[in-house]
Amino acid sequence: MDTLELLAHPIRLRIVHAMGGGRLLTTAQLCARIPEASKATVYRHIDLLLAGGILEVAEERKVRGAVERHFRLRQDRAAIGPEALRSLTADDHRQAFATAMTALLAEFNAYLDRDGADPLADRVGYRQHALWLSPAELDELIGELRAAIVPRLAHRPSPERAQYLLSPIHFPLEAREQGDGQDGGQDGGQGDGQDSGQDGGQP
Repeated sequence: MDTLELLAHPIRLRIVHAMGGGRLLTTAQLCARIPEASKATVYRHIDLLLAGGILEVAEERKVRGAVERHFRLRQDRAAIGPEALRSLTADDHRQAFATAMTALLAEFNAYLDRDGADPLADRVGYRQHALWLSPAELDELIGELRAAIVPRLAHRPSPERAQYLLSPIHFPLEAREQGDGQDGGQDGGQGDGQDSGQDGGQP
């Protein structure tokens, strides 16, 4: 499987989410992160990500006579390049979007099911905004989002940090009208080529 195929599954996408920030996680920890899936299912998807080079074994430890593997995300292999994006058909985009939304909904349900979940205290947001933007204005917005997000992708886990899922989405709601003197549409260009989901942050 290529990277696009490997990421086009909600459970594999959630494993990649869990591994963000340079974390080293065991199979047991990944199973706990995805409690609604059976252990055998999570094991199978981990093996696929290992075979595809998206995960690697960072270290092995002996625990009660068994070997416990700690996995690490290969961030350079988890990115979808511009050539792959340009080759996608409309049906490919539908499938990729459905995968992202399925993973997003599963992550949100898992959050709400945890003891002590408090959307207000945790600053949870899922607002949607319909914006009128020219192509230049959309490019400017994408640039500002990248400038805000990309440096924070390097953050490592720490006691004062919680992992948040941020999922920007943008696409035109209408076809752009021509010749009326108004800029009535939006350019559906890619953001960073990886993020999928819903912009739930507060404005």
